Amino acid sequence: MTITLHTWSTSDKPALMSMCNAVDRTFLSDRLPYPYTEVDADWWLGMVVENDGKEGIWRSIWADSELVGSISVERNSDEQRNVGSIGYMILTPFWAQGIGTEAVRQICGIAFQELALDRIIGQVFPENVASVRVLEKNGFRLEETVVEKVIKSGMARDVKLYRKDNFF
Repeated sequence: MTITLHTWSTSDKPALMSMCNAVDRTFLSDRLPYPYTEVDADWWLGMVVENDGKEGIWRSIWADSELVGSISVERNSDEQRNVGSIGYMILTPFWAQGIGTEAVRQICGIAFQELALDRIIGQVFPENVASVRVLEKNGFRLEETVVEKVIKSGMARDVKLYRKDNFF
Protein backbone atom coordinates (compact mmCIF):
# COMPACT_ATOMS: atom_id res chain seq x y z
CA MET A 1 0.00 0.00 0.00
CA THR A 2 1.33 3.45 -0.94
CA ILE A 3 0.48 6.32 1.42
CA THR A 4 0.57 9.81 -0.06
CA LEU A 5 -0.48 13.27 1.08
CA HIS A 6 -2.24 15.55 -1.38
CA THR A 7 -3.01 19.25 -1.29
CA TRP A 8 -6.72 19.85 -0.84
CA SER A 9 -8.62 21.53 -3.70
CA THR A 10 -12.18 22.70 -4.22
CA SER A 11 -12.82 19.65 -6.41
CA ASP A 12 -12.37 17.51 -3.27
CA LYS A 13 -15.54 18.93 -1.68
CA PRO A 14 -17.82 15.88 -2.17
CA ALA A 15 -15.16 13.49 -0.85
CA LEU A 16 -14.39 15.81 2.08
CA MET A 17 -18.06 16.00 3.05
CA SER A 18 -18.46 12.24 2.81
CA MET A 19 -15.36 11.59 4.91
CA CYS A 20 -16.25 14.14 7.60
CA ASN A 21 -19.73 12.69 7.97
CA ALA A 22 -18.42 9.10 8.15
CA VAL A 23 -15.38 9.48 10.45
CA ASP A 24 -15.44 8.10 13.99
CA ARG A 25 -15.51 11.16 16.25
CA THR A 26 -14.66 9.42 19.53
CA PHE A 27 -11.22 11.02 19.77
CA LEU A 28 -11.69 14.08 17.53
CA SER A 29 -12.06 17.68 18.57
CA ASP A 30 -15.59 19.01 18.81
CA ARG A 31 -14.63 21.72 16.30
CA LEU A 32 -15.44 19.33 13.42
CA PRO A 33 -19.13 20.05 12.72
CA TYR A 34 -21.70 17.28 12.44
CA PRO A 35 -23.44 16.94 10.16
CA TYR A 36 -20.69 18.28 7.91
CA THR A 37 -22.47 20.40 5.31
CA GLU A 38 -21.60 21.96 1.98
CA VAL A 39 -21.28 25.32 3.77
CA ASP A 40 -18.76 23.77 6.19
CA ALA A 41 -16.76 22.30 3.30
CA ASP A 42 -16.77 25.57 1.34
CA TRP A 43 -15.55 27.54 4.38
CA TRP A 44 -12.84 25.01 5.26
CA LEU A 45 -11.52 24.56 1.72
CA GLY A 46 -11.41 28.35 1.29
CA MET A 47 -9.46 28.71 4.53
CA VAL A 48 -7.03 25.99 3.46
CA VAL A 49 -6.39 27.54 0.03
CA GLU A 50 -5.76 30.94 1.63
CA ASN A 51 -3.51 29.74 4.47
CA ASP A 52 -1.70 26.60 3.25
CA GLY A 53 2.06 27.05 3.50
CA LYS A 54 1.68 30.19 5.62
CA GLU A 55 -0.36 29.42 8.73
CA GLY A 56 -0.37 25.66 8.37
CA ILE A 57 -0.13 22.61 6.16
CA TRP A 58 -3.38 20.78 5.39
CA ARG A 59 -3.35 17.55 3.40
CA SER A 60 -5.64 14.72 2.42
CA ILE A 61 -4.35 11.21 3.16
CA TRP A 62 -4.53 8.66 0.35
CA ALA A 63 -3.93 4.92 0.50
CA ASP A 64 -3.21 3.93 -3.08
CA SER A 65 -6.05 5.68 -4.95
CA GLU A 66 -8.52 6.05 -2.07
CA LEU A 67 -9.07 9.04 0.22
CA VAL A 68 -8.78 7.68 3.77
CA GLY A 69 -8.22 10.72 5.98
CA SER A 70 -7.00 14.22 6.64
CA ILE A 71 -3.96 15.61 8.45
CA SER A 72 -2.68 19.06 9.32
CA VAL A 73 -0.08 21.02 11.23
CA GLU A 74 -1.36 24.48 12.15
CA ARG A 75 0.93 27.26 13.30
CA ASN A 76 0.17 28.58 16.79
CA SER A 77 -0.39 32.31 17.22
CA ASP A 78 1.45 35.17 18.86
CA GLU A 79 4.57 34.31 20.85
CA GLN A 80 4.18 30.61 19.98
CA ARG A 81 4.38 31.10 16.17
CA ASN A 82 7.40 28.79 16.03
CA VAL A 83 5.21 25.90 17.27
CA GLY A 84 2.70 23.92 15.23
CA SER A 85 -0.15 21.68 16.40
CA ILE A 86 -0.77 18.39 14.60
CA GLY A 87 -4.18 16.84 14.04
CA TYR A 88 -5.35 13.92 11.94
CA MET A 89 -8.27 11.64 11.29
CA ILE A 90 -8.50 8.35 9.42
CA LEU A 91 -11.62 6.50 8.40
CA THR A 92 -12.23 3.46 10.61
CA PRO A 93 -11.79 0.75 7.93
CA PHE A 94 -8.21 2.00 7.48
CA TRP A 95 -7.13 1.95 11.14
CA ALA A 96 -4.22 -0.25 12.28
CA GLN A 97 -2.54 -0.39 8.86
CA GLY A 98 0.35 2.03 9.45
CA ILE A 99 -1.38 4.82 7.53
CA GLY A 100 -1.39 7.28 10.43
CA THR A 101 2.25 6.61 11.23
CA GLU A 102 3.33 7.25 7.64
CA ALA A 103 1.07 10.32 7.24
CA VAL A 104 2.47 11.88 10.42
CA ARG A 105 6.03 11.20 9.24
CA GLN A 106 5.35 12.93 5.92
CA ILE A 107 3.48 15.97 7.29
CA CYS A 108 6.11 16.66 9.96
CA GLY A 109 8.80 16.84 7.28
CA ILE A 110 6.69 19.21 5.19
CA ALA A 111 5.68 21.40 8.15
CA PHE A 112 9.19 21.75 9.56
CA GLN A 113 10.50 22.74 6.13
CA GLU A 114 7.71 24.99 4.83
CA LEU A 115 6.67 26.65 8.09
CA ALA A 116 10.16 26.83 9.68
CA LEU A 117 8.82 25.50 12.98
CA ASP A 118 10.96 24.71 16.02
CA ARG A 119 8.56 22.01 17.26
CA ILE A 120 5.23 20.31 16.68
CA ILE A 121 2.89 19.36 19.48
CA GLY A 122 0.10 16.81 19.55
CA GLN A 123 -2.71 16.53 22.09
CA VAL A 124 -4.17 13.06 22.58
CA PHE A 125 -6.86 11.71 24.88
CA PRO A 126 -5.10 9.21 27.20
CA GLU A 127 -7.36 6.34 26.10
CA ASN A 128 -6.49 6.90 22.42
CA VAL A 129 -3.69 4.34 22.51
CA ALA A 130 -3.43 4.12 18.70
CA SER A 131 -2.67 7.84 18.33
CA VAL A 132 -0.20 7.70 21.19
CA ARG A 133 1.68 4.96 19.30
CA VAL A 134 1.55 6.91 16.02
CA LEU A 135 3.16 9.93 17.67
CA GLU A 136 5.75 7.88 19.56
CA LYS A 137 6.76 5.99 16.40
CA ASN A 138 7.44 9.40 14.83
CA GLY A 139 9.73 10.61 17.60
CA PHE A 140 7.21 12.58 19.62
CA ARG A 141 7.79 12.36 23.35
CA LEU A 142 5.36 12.83 26.19
CA GLU A 143 5.78 16.25 27.74
CA GLU A 144 2.90 16.17 30.24
CA THR A 145 -0.62 15.06 30.95
CA VAL A 146 -2.88 18.05 31.45
CA VAL A 147 -5.95 17.51 33.63
CA GLU A 148 -9.32 18.66 32.26
CA LYS A 149 -7.73 20.71 29.45
CA VAL A 150 -10.19 20.00 26.62
CA ILE A 151 -13.96 20.13 26.48
CA LYS A 152 -15.33 17.15 24.56
CA SER A 153 -19.07 16.53 24.35
CA GLY A 154 -19.62 19.05 27.13
CA MET A 155 -17.18 17.39 29.56
CA ALA A 156 -13.69 18.46 30.63
CA ARG A 157 -11.19 15.79 29.54
CA ASP A 158 -7.52 15.12 30.24
CA VAL A 159 -5.05 15.16 27.37
CA LYS A 160 -1.52 13.93 26.89
CA LEU A 161 0.70 16.58 25.36
CA TYR A 162 3.39 15.23 23.01
CA ARG A 163 6.25 17.17 21.48
CA LYS A 164 8.59 16.71 18.52
CA ASP A 165 11.51 19.10 18.07
CA ASN A 166 13.00 20.10 14.74
CA PHE A 167 16.62 19.00 14.79
CA PHE A 168 17.50 20.19 11.28
